[in-house]
Amino acid sequence: MKKRSLMLVLIAFIGIFAISCDSDDNEGETLAPLQGKWKLSMVGTVVDGSEQLTNAPQNEDGCERDYMDLRASNVVVFGDYTTPVLSDECELTTTEGTYVRSHNNLTTTIGGTAMTQDIVNLSLNELKLRDDAGNITVYTK
Repeated sequence: MKKRSLMLVLIAFIGIFAISCDSDDNEGETLAPLQGKWKLSMVGTVVDGSEQLTNAPQNEDGCERDYMDLRASNVVVFGDYTTPVLSDECELTTTEGTYVRSHNNLTTTIGGTAMTQDIVNLSLNELKLRDDAGNITVYTK
């Protein structure tokens, strides 16, 4: 009788342990929200296995930083600030498209051209993307 009770407890424990692991599995995805306005911060690539990042040269001095706005409606808006040749005022040009997140990939489509990037890091304050060529783009909030 004692063996039977011990065996029953052991089977119950194994069953509970196996079930509890499934609900915690998020397949490596981060739970931080992707939506929001992300400002371009750094760009770079991987050299000899090490990331080489620099301040984004796309950001013009005296202007706000360029951005990527990922909206809940799966619309993406890219904002590009430039200074015209004969002006001191920054001008904003926006380009709109769509985006889709699939696990740790972000695919943006602008004018029929799609680009898929790996989400290397996603936290509340940083979004780091890497494309197939190894180019890295870092956005911050």
